[in-house]
Amino acid sequence: MPAISLRLSDDVEANLKAEAQLEGKSQSEIARLAITEYLARRERERFMAEMVAAGRAMANDPQAKAEALAIAEDFAAADDALDRLIAEERAVGIDPNEKWWA
Repeated sequence: MPAISLRLSDDVEANLKAEAQLEGKSQSEIARLAITEYLARRERERFMAEMVAAGRAMANDPQAKAEALAIAEDFAAADDALDRLIAEERAVGIDPNEKWWA
């Protein structure tokens, strides 16, 4: 595993040392975890920004917007049909949450 060197302010180093003692872990382990979590968060933030940009681009494209609305209507109809089926099953005493195949 490669090693890195970094400089920390006195207060950050003191907090790191205290956290390591509280957790019963090494300072390196706490730092690795913090860096890993930071990198994962930044990756999620970039992904979400890309999704927002794609959604905005799609919303500004009339053809794409019409297609998305048509798909949403199809899903709404399927969701309504599923709700009716579940209500019918309950009406005849079938528990839709019960696994009949188990």
